[in-house]
Amino acid sequence: MEERRQHSRHGTEMQLEVFDLNSGQRLGRIVDLSADGFMLFSDTPHKVDAVLECRLVCTSGDIDAQEVHLGADCLWSRPGADGQHCWAGFHIIDLADDQARALESLLARL
Repeated sequence: MEERRQHSRHGTEMQLEVFDLNSGQRLGRIVDLSADGFMLFSDTPHKVDAVLECRLVCTSGDIDAQEVHLGADCLWSRPGADGQHCWAGFHIIDLADDQARALESLLARL
């Protein structure tokens, strides 16, 4: 597969959870993150081409990071090996200037 990433991915030891901004529903846990997108590990599959308004939250107790609000497009979704979880790749498509700074700050901590 052709590599199209413009920014390097950062794996994380932090607990970064993603929630739907409108419903509050937990969408999954971030496995890796970049300025362009993220890979999500979740309990439910995600629809390819679905556009979501998301809230990234660091739930690690020792880290005082602010939330990041963004719009993301699901590029791909695959079932996990255990048949009970899902992997999905998202491209960040909407990020306000203040949220871009918050994301940069978060990436600097990874």
